Amino acid sequence: MKILITGGMGFIGSAVVRSIVAAGEDRVVNLDTLTYAANPANLADIADNTHYAFEQADIRDRAAIDVVLARHRPDAVMHLAAESHVDRSIDGPADFVDTNITGTYQLLDAALAYWRELNDEARDSFRFHHVSTDEVYGSLGLDDPRFTETTPYSPRSPYAASKAASDHLASAWFHTYGLPVVISNCSNNYGPRQFPEKLIPLMIISALSGKPLPVYGEGLNVRDWLHVDDHARALRAILRDGRVGETYLVGGDGERRNIDLVHALCAILDVELPNSPHRPHADLIQFVTDRPGHDHRYAIDHAKLTAELGWSPTIDLDDGLRDTVRWYLENREWWRAILEGRYDGGRLGLTRTAD
Repeated sequence: MKILITGGMGFIGSAVVRSIVAAGEDRVVNLDTLTYAANPANLADIADNTHYAFEQADIRDRAAIDVVLARHRPDAVMHLAAESHVDRSIDGPADFVDTNITGTYQLLDAALAYWRELNDEARDSFRFHHVSTDEVYGSLGLDDPRFTETTPYSPRSPYAASKAASDHLASAWFHTYGLPVVISNCSNNYGPRQFPEKLIPLMIISALSGKPLPVYGEGLNVRDWLHVDDHARALRAILRDGRVGETYLVGGDGERRNIDLVHALCAILDVELPNSPHRPHADLIQFVTDRPGHDHRYAIDHAKLTAELGWSPTIDLDDGLRDTVRWYLENREWWRAILEGRYDGGRLGLTRTAD
């Protein structure tokens, strides 16, 4: 297959690109506009691979998308490009509406026109995989059952609302126009190369320099953590074997309160950095005012994905956290380049918290 992936320079997108290229069977065309969270360093080691091509283009630019589709003639589209940080969506929702809703519409419409011109065999095998988030389902109570594919949508932040809208557009393009769409919604991802504004890398990097570790409220919000490599495996399986018109939920079986997660990171840092002047790192934890509309709990039931496609998470959360901390310790140049603005994404001040 030749797979067009949008947002392939980002955290999840680059993990998927590397996974596909490493398998050596399929080819990837990476379409990315290179916003602040896209980092060419994520894929520098495969930039010259014959199974990989890069196109700098914006999903909101219909003409540019048409050119890329005509040039590369992909067999499938995996749509990951999105504005994804909840705090940023609260501060400035316009970019999220523009990219996640308008951009998804432009991509869907371009894919539809391209798909209609394919021969019968290519049309039958073509797939449009729309990748989304569990945040579209809103908030769970501590004793509520996990999200399933039939959980009603109830987005509570501008980010979640924009992703919910994009999910509905993708579904509409299937039901109305017949575009062979499949949708997946995932839980919180973590792992190497995650942008430093997100919770786990923010805690690690801040702790290294003895900065406060900001935790919203009392840190009681619960998230289901999914290692990005497990997610990449799931996305490849869904693209290849998922049923057209269906939605699949991808969870990590890794529910953890935010405060417990931060304590776990601090304990790992204490072990990995026995001579750190900031030990015990848990002393750096600082509770801050909770953000508006902060969902209490996310948790995903991935039974459908497991039953139909045989996928299940393989990376235990504690093992994954340990490996992730070690990656950030061993790859300081990667995140220092981001903090110092030494790539097109610009400068970032580590003053936020996140989940």
